[in-house]
Amino acid sequence: MQEVAVILGDGVGPELVKAMMRVVTATGASVNMIPCQAGSDWYESHAGNSLVPDETRDVINSTQACFKGPTTTPGGPGSPRSVAVTIRQEMDLYANVRPIRTFVNTPRPFGDVDFVCVREATEGMYSGSEIQLSADMFIALRKITKSASRKIANFAFREAEKRKWKTVVAIHKSNILKQTDGAFLQAVREAKNDDPSIELWEYHVDNIAQQLVKNPQIFNESILLSTNLFMDIISEECAALVGSIGMIYSANFGDSYAMFEPAHGSALKYQNLDKVNPTATVLAGAWMLDYLGSSRESAMIFDALHAVIAEGKTTYDLGGSLRTSQVVDCIINKVESYLQSR
Repeated sequence: MQEVAVILGDGVGPELVKAMMRVVTATGASVNMIPCQAGSDWYESHAGNSLVPDETRDVINSTQACFKGPTTTPGGPGSPRSVAVTIRQEMDLYANVRPIRTFVNTPRPFGDVDFVCVREATEGMYSGSEIQLSADMFIALRKITKSASRKIANFAFREAEKRKWKTVVAIHKSNILKQTDGAFLQAVREAKNDDPSIELWEYHVDNIAQQLVKNPQIFNESILLSTNLFMDIISEECAALVGSIGMIYSANFGDSYAMFEPAHGSALKYQNLDKVNPTATVLAGAWMLDYLGSSRESAMIFDALHAVIAEGKTTYDLGGSLRTSQVVDCIINKVESYLQSR
């Protein structure tokens, strides 16, 4: 049986993660989910310099993958880095991947879309290097390495091949950030030279922000690729194209480990209200099953959730009236009906 660390998180995290665990359990998948603590709630009740306790690190290091619920990251000088950044950097999960695809019977403000955002996840502005030079001046260092840029570029081209897509879109600002984005763009071009069957489009980050609103369909069946902060922002814009950040599931891949998570935050104001869209969390869990080799159970969850959404059984953010738990019950009912029909 495969084992995974499951971080419950903060705010709406625990209720969403427990809902995901209910759905996974309903499939009968051979996976042992080990609940763990990390995040602001844990940090505020324990002293330390990290949002991730040592006990959780031990579980992560002993498992094949982990699942992270939404967590809250405290702000201000001296506060620890986020749970996601901590795990990405410590486990070298260099590729953050967010599929952006329209769901049937949901809002589509600019038409149907189908592409994938790939984000370098270990460096850039998230390296966490900031310096105060004077009472008036603060400097943030943007770390870009040729090696990390080449790794994420290779990943993007492999992802295009796996999906049988023909285009990688490199997003940058090399006319201004001549060395950092220059190094990133050169690495992408080198990866393209090694894979001539895939087209490479190059877009400045400000231009693609406009194009995603003006004509997002030109990027359908493409891999959108960028550095850490740029793609963090762009992928949030992309979430609006499918109606809600509550629809965006994501994964963080390294060479031998992966972390799965919903793309949205901990939504503290909705905590314990049984209100938040469970789609991103449930589908991140389904993706985790596929990664662990339980592809049949993964497909079952994807099919069930898509069917539930198509029937209009949704939460408030999609114009529906159901509670979180009611949507999850509908998904589980679908899964159980699939199992009975086999």
